[in-house]
Amino acid sequence: MRVMVRRRKLFDHEQATSFDTNGYRYSAFVTNTPAHGEDGLSVQRADARHRVHARVEDGVRTTKDTGPGHLPSKSWQVNKTWCAAVTIAVDLIAWMRLYALAGALAKAEPKTLRYRIFQTPARLVRTHRYR
Repeated sequence: MRVMVRRRKLFDHEQATSFDTNGYRYSAFVTNTPAHGEDGLSVQRADARHRVHARVEDGVRTTKDTGPGHLPSKSWQVNKTWCAAVTIAVDLIAWMRLYALAGALAKAEPKTLRYRIFQTPARLVRTHRYR
């Protein structure tokens, strides 16, 4: 088993945490992939594989925030339809981030997009029975 620690400089927009020292951020991960041999990975390749996997986990987390954690029924068919609707919503959000949004909104969480973009027409059209 290997423990790998990666050090990088903090970006200008990042706020330092209590674990960041002298302007550097440290991240560590553990792997049981051997360093040498047929299945071996160098430190750089293991780090790149870990960072890609972290992006996948972030996508799973944002998908869970979109709706599968709140299944509406005890019926299998209703929950199956709900999961299909959530999958369509996650895909639409991903495409919208890629082609329609820029800057901070392109990297925003689904909750932020919900409050800043998706609910805006509802607020503009009707408030307290007034248009």
